[in-house]
Amino acid sequence: MTTLNIKPDGSCKYDLVALGEIMLRLDPGEGRVRTAREFSVWEGGGEYNVARGLRRCFGLKTAVCTAFADNDVGRLLEDFILQGGVDTELIKWMPFDGVGRTVRNGLNFTERGFGVRGAAGTSDRGHSAASQLKPGDFDWDRIFGQPGARWLHTGGIFAALSDTTPQLALEALQAARKHGAIVSYDLNYRPSLWKSIGGQKRAQEVNREIARHVDVMIGNEEDFTACLGLEVKGADEHHSRIEVTAFKKMIEQAVKAYPNFKVVATTLRAVKTATWNDWGAICWADGKFHEAPNRLDLEILDRVGGGDSFASGLIYGLMKFNDPQKAVEYGAAHGALAMTTPGDASMASIKEVEALVKGGSARVQR
Repeated sequence: MTTLNIKPDGSCKYDLVALGEIMLRLDPGEGRVRTAREFSVWEGGGEYNVARGLRRCFGLKTAVCTAFADNDVGRLLEDFILQGGVDTELIKWMPFDGVGRTVRNGLNFTERGFGVRGAAGTSDRGHSAASQLKPGDFDWDRIFGQPGARWLHTGGIFAALSDTTPQLALEALQAARKHGAIVSYDLNYRPSLWKSIGGQKRAQEVNREIARHVDVMIGNEEDFTACLGLEVKGADEHHSRIEVTAFKKMIEQAVKAYPNFKVVATTLRAVKTATWNDWGAICWADGKFHEAPNRLDLEILDRVGGGDSFASGLIYGLMKFNDPQKAVEYGAAHGALAMTTPGDASMASIKEVEALVKGGSARVQR
């Protein structure tokens, strides 16, 4: 059990509300963006992916707070969200000027990678509607009071979009906690987003302030180092048993620096090639560490969104069982399954997650 005081199931309209940007992902499949003649199109965004995974895989009621330019691209994004079952009631629609001089919808061109060629993303999201969101744009007292939400999830990607988005994130976090909702935050450090606005120094200024209002903190080793300035020797990308010990020391530093953290979780990924990774996860709660079974030589089709699916599985385990060991196992299993399908969002079912948690194999199901 954890010390999380989660509102009971059915007490609110929403189990979780996510705050973040949603972009169109243009995927060249097995090819390269630079030579592509056609793309598959998906929706995706670090914060939204968590809400979608909780709705589609785990059956929870979720909504997203975001903004779109009111044009056909925005309506396409809305259609994707509706297909994912996430409530669109809280979306803000901004007037479109005809060409996108003042507001537009973000695009993300993403290659899956293969073998020695790593996954790669090129964002085209300047002046996006979501980046222009600011404090006062949402009625948080209504959202978390009536009809109510049990949980708020946002992250470092949204906080990096502009000077106003971290202010809005702080406003949302404070309102959520005032109304008794749990707050989770995925650090999700993206160097490209911080590059032109102050780099790591600015990332740490923003995320250190936000971290003081977080109950459940999620991130990998790079995230904790870049965003919070925490660093432990021996923690590197190979994640042997020695490195797991180093990760635990880093988490202990985080909990000491931020005593408001009730749960801290991180994935453990060793990148052998773009299509072969070792994969695992650890979770700290109530002074104890809980570790998911390590999955060696995990085959990957599309790694993008694996961390978001870990987060949604972790949150489901905490909301359903209030048990950090089950939570980290559900998170690791869901993240592993999400990386076997294309696109940012999980296509897994709860039965598949539970089977993998129990040690199920990839034998054919007939």
